[in-house]
Amino acid sequence: MTESRPWLKNYPTGIPANIDPDAYNCLLDLFEETFEKYRKQVAFICMGKELTFDQLDRHSKQFGAYLLSRGLEKGDRIALMMPNMLQYPIALFGALRAGLVVVNTNPLYTPREMSHQFKDAGVKAVVIAENFAANLEKIIGDTDIKTVIVTSIGELLGLVKGTIVNFVVRSVKRMVPKYNIPNTVSFKEALAQGKKFTLERHDGQPEDVILLQYTGGTTGVAKGAMLTNRNLVANMQQIRAAMMPFLVESKEIALSPLPMYHIFAFTVNCLALMSVGTKTVLIVNPRDLKTVIAPFKKYDISLMTGINTLFNALVNHPDFQKLDFSSLKITVGGGMAVQRTVAEQWQKVTGCPLAEGYGMTETSPVASTNPIDGSGRLGTIGIPVPSTDMRVVNDQLQPLPTGEVGEIQIKGPQVMKGYYNRPAETEKVIIDGWMCTGDIGKMSEDGYFQIVDRKKDMILVSGFNVYPNEIEEVIAAHPKVLEVAAIGIPHEKSGETVKVFVVKKDKSLTEDEVVAYCRENMTGYKVPKAVEFRDELPKTNVGKILRRKLKDEAKQS
Repeated sequence: MTESRPWLKNYPTGIPANIDPDAYNCLLDLFEETFEKYRKQVAFICMGKELTFDQLDRHSKQFGAYLLSRGLEKGDRIALMMPNMLQYPIALFGALRAGLVVVNTNPLYTPREMSHQFKDAGVKAVVIAENFAANLEKIIGDTDIKTVIVTSIGELLGLVKGTIVNFVVRSVKRMVPKYNIPNTVSFKEALAQGKKFTLERHDGQPEDVILLQYTGGTTGVAKGAMLTNRNLVANMQQIRAAMMPFLVESKEIALSPLPMYHIFAFTVNCLALMSVGTKTVLIVNPRDLKTVIAPFKKYDISLMTGINTLFNALVNHPDFQKLDFSSLKITVGGGMAVQRTVAEQWQKVTGCPLAEGYGMTETSPVASTNPIDGSGRLGTIGIPVPSTDMRVVNDQLQPLPTGEVGEIQIKGPQVMKGYYNRPAETEKVIIDGWMCTGDIGKMSEDGYFQIVDRKKDMILVSGFNVYPNEIEEVIAAHPKVLEVAAIGIPHEKSGETVKVFVVKKDKSLTEDEVVAYCRENMTGYKVPKAVEFRDELPKTNVGKILRRKLKDEAKQS
């Protein structure tokens, strides 16, 4: 086995070669066990307000009962659209207990992006933070959404603190645009109404799809990755297997600055760490570094997840450098590549190794990670997690020898069921059980993988996938644009930023017009940071724009 899976000899003591993805019939079986086991302990903390496992158990039952009372049926889709708040885990487990399919949605989406996702998934209900309800109002008439639950950042923080927080958000910072959506209810009202009903236990099956997590995959418009009970139960166990030799069950405090609508924080923080009794501190807005730094002063943070840009910002912040990190055991970076200089500086400042992991939405998401005890290798994506095989193949999908460069493929119980309503797209990326990642890399003799480049033209901005096709489609709709091509260019802080090359239809078109148009139609991280006008774009003989040539030119300039 070791010859075909050379990474096994690099597993630290205590990490098994395999997990049992069928140990639980469904995700709810695991979490009902979790709620009972840690009932009196704190599960989540947000802005100082604690939510115990017992409260999460009771409130999620009430919320699930309310959803069914509104006429929703098992299998219906519900969108969760909010930053990190105590309402999120309650809504998540309430929806799953009602037998619904959860559709995680970035609250920063523009109306156009929301409309695509809601219509594609067939969303019938939404839980949305009031800050973003004005955008929902603009497109809700074009969707199947009938149930709208609106919540505020302060709603579950207690009367005094909640009132103050909401006043600041609404009246001081003016972060809640006016909206008018008929028949909405508040989160608290939904919980109160749910108390009137009895929620029958939903018995899920291993292959039931319980999460539609939208991604562009390796190319194209956003698609819903169908993640099943078995997928998520498996990935949770894989994550726990990799971490638990270095943790103490029910004694750890984790910091979760990444939003739980992002698949990395969703599976690692909201599911896997919670399932072992971890107390998780939620950060509502990680861009406000003071709110990320403050928990280190108040709690003995022992574990933190994040992305390279956040780690880089923290280690360069004078207040962070003064903190006591004696309790910090584990730091895991995902979502984008961890830069060597950042990892080295992080360990220098905190004394804790920064372990880089790798995965994709389609793999629930974790596929590989560097050993979190610091014995890994900087500049690599580590070794596969238990019960996972990875290999490098050529264009004919034939395995390549050690050290040769090709496409990385992944096989394991965490690989998605497929893309929702897109069987042709599914067949392109899952071949004989192997997930074609679109990433070009190589494997060392002892099983460490390294990414060399991306096969497709996906752009990675601060851990978020940005797809050139979408950028180009939006800009091409501008009446003054003739042709457009989008690429990613290196950026010190965000890893990459978007650059577009535009051929004008109307000579009066300006860079400011292009950027303003993008801001109206796309969320902030997708908006181009550079616009270059060209008389023509490089193309193949059949007229396909050569993005690769544009990238090569950008590197040389």
